[in-house]
Amino acid sequence: MGDMLKGRVAVITGAGNGLGRAYALSFAAQGAGVVVNDIGTSHDGYGVSHDAADAVVEKIKKDSGTAVANYGSVAVEDEADSIIQCAIDNYGRIDVLVNNAGIIRVQDIGEINTTDWDAVIRAHLYGTFYCTRKACGYMRKQGYGRIINTSSHVGLGLKGQSTYSAAKEGITGFSRSIARDMAEYGVTCNIIRPVAAWRGVVQKIDAVEALRPEDVAALVTYLASESADHINGCVFEVWRGHVGIFVEPPPVAQVLWKDGHWTPEELQQTIPGTLTKGRSREDLPYTLPWFFKPPEE
Repeated sequence: MGDMLKGRVAVITGAGNGLGRAYALSFAAQGAGVVVNDIGTSHDGYGVSHDAADAVVEKIKKDSGTAVANYGSVAVEDEADSIIQCAIDNYGRIDVLVNNAGIIRVQDIGEINTTDWDAVIRAHLYGTFYCTRKACGYMRKQGYGRIINTSSHVGLGLKGQSTYSAAKEGITGFSRSIARDMAEYGVTCNIIRPVAAWRGVVQKIDAVEALRPEDVAALVTYLASESADHINGCVFEVWRGHVGIFVEPPPVAQVLWKDGHWTPEELQQTIPGTLTKGRSREDLPYTLPWFFKPPEE
């Protein structure tokens, strides 16, 4: 047992499996009282069960930690509010919020129906908003808080993932603004783009060891601590032995200048050989980690 989070109270959404479970166990091992939230749904958002959350709470208590289970849905406003209220009712405060819950449905744009779009957006973007809004009210009053929100490299663009990408990049922009809204109250808000094995897919990634959720949990635990007070509005990527930080704000790579105003005809002649040189409609540049890239033909 450590003491990095001793005396603190943390809410972790989607904490029954994968990354959320790893965060809950790590936080509890560092002395936090943990609200383990999970509705027990499948990775694509079907079904409910108390089993996942209950199992994590049982594990924490067996290891001499402190935890309570919560089964509210982050996608439903009053249930999301009840998740935060669970921390207040059981511990009297909330110091840390990790917005981790979400679902994924992989579809090309022509196949996405409104029901699927809404389900993914509500689980990720609305859920992050609901829980953050409720938690910020308490954090502002107590003059302290740590919020860690979950984005994804997929937000940078991946075939068949437009819904998930929209949700995750929405979370990134939302979090940057929350960091600025809450800084004066002693509250930080940071973003992670984690890479780890998850319950919805099992795949072999050549030349890479198993991507353990515990490797991501190390960074999240640190960001949740008092010692990370100077870190705010940052976007991290993390997997295995890798922790990186993104440039803030994203830089403009190249600029065209002229004295006066550009005409469409001038840009038609100039841009292909300058700003977009080497680009094509189908051969898009990759900004994802190398193991997301499709295999060579």
